Amino acid sequence: MSGDNLYLLSALPTLDELGSVPPMSLARLLEQVVASEGNHFVLEALLLSDDLLQRQAFLSNEIDQAEPAVLSTAQARDEEPLPDYLEPASEDISGQNTIDALWDTYYQYTAGVAENQKNSFLQRWIEYEVGLRNALVAARANALKLDSQEYLVAEELGSAKEDFSNLINEWTATPDPISGLKVLDTARWQWLWENDGWFTFKDDELAAYGAKLMLIQRWYRLGEGQN
Repeated sequence: MSGDNLYLLSALPTLDELGSVPPMSLARLLEQVVASEGNHFVLEALLLSDDLLQRQAFLSNEIDQAEPAVLSTAQARDEEPLPDYLEPASEDISGQNTIDALWDTYYQYTAGVAENQKNSFLQRWIEYEVGLRNALVAARANALKLDSQEYLVAEELGSAKEDFSNLINEWTATPDPISGLKVLDTARWQWLWENDGWFTFKDDELAAYGAKLMLIQRWYRLGEGQN
C-alpha cells in the first residue's frame, strides 16, 4: 500500500541533528500516521526495532524504564509475552542465543512487511542494518578469536553492496562504547539522508522520517542517562 503523504509530512515537525531534543515521541508519530490513515504497517515494523532495543536495555538494567511505541509497556518489561510474530520457530534458532534469535526473527518479520507493503526504503534499511550488525559481529568475534557464524543473524537479508570496512575500522579505534555508538549512528544518519526519498511524499519518505526520529530519540535517551 503506497500513499501520498503530502499533508501528513508537511504537518510533521522539522528534525534537527543527532543530540537535539526530539520534537515528538515515536508513539505520537505512530498515532498521527494511524489517525491520517497513512501506511502505519511499515512505520510500526521499523519502530519496533527501537522497542526491542529498549526492552534489551531495560532487562540488562541499562535503563530504568521503557517507552515503547509498538509493544505494550508490559511486553517491553518482559512482563507479558511478545507478539506471536516475534516468537522464533524452534528450528530457526538452533545454536543461537535468545537475543540473537529474537533479532533474527524481527528482521525476517520486517522483511516480510517490506515485501507485502512493497516498500523499497524498509527493504534497503533492513539490508543496511543487518549488514552492519553482522559486520560488527564479525569484527568482535575476530578480536576474541571466536567463530562469528554462531552470532550472525538473517545473513541472507544483509546488503552485499555495502562495504563497512572503513566504518568498522573507525568504530574499532574509538576509546569507549558511547563514542563507538556515535560513530555508527552518525553513519546511519548519513545513510538515511541519502535514502530518504525527500520531497516525494511517498511511504518511503514517511518511513525515513520515522527512522531519523528514532535515532534522535535514542541519543536523547542516552543524554538523559548521562546526566
